[in-house]
Amino acid sequence: MIHVITGGSGSGKSRYAEQQILELGDNRRVYLATMCPYDEESYQRIERHRAMRAEKNFETLECYTDLARLEIPEGCNVLLECMSNLVANEMFQPDAAGIHTVNAVLDGVVHLREEADNLVIVTNEIFSDGISYSNQTRIYQEYLGAINQEIAHMADRVTEVVYGIPISVKGAP
Repeated sequence: MIHVITGGSGSGKSRYAEQQILELGDNRRVYLATMCPYDEESYQRIERHRAMRAEKNFETLECYTDLARLEIPEGCNVLLECMSNLVANEMFQPDAAGIHTVNAVLDGVVHLREEADNLVIVTNEIFSDGISYSNQTRIYQEYLGAINQEIAHMADRVTEVVYGIPISVKGAP
């Protein structure tokens, strides 16, 4: 099963995603961390997320690019946190996918779907602010939008979290 969870920053989507993994049972739980720490704020955010899942028996794997090469334990439930970081990494890190970001990320999702029993993907809704951005940011939005649409089509469930409230978009609530 693939469950895509989206929402704005601070919406509660991470907490909801972790709960979804817990409700899938006692299979091995893998937290696939995609945030590449680069400043004090990112280190603080990583620590906050680690504290949130400290008692939940997650094994953390860090993967900033190239999901398709990642080896995960057989029969596990995977929480990919989060797609927006992964897309930025693929676009901007040296030796990453660059202009091939969309295909690289989708290939990685297909790989994870084949390896994991269940895959929960957290992504961000970044398109509703109405602000005009630089060309690079618009390309990022285009790539993330294309990926979000494709993973939503692949998914068995899609949920948007608004103010901590999960709203079913596709599949069972």
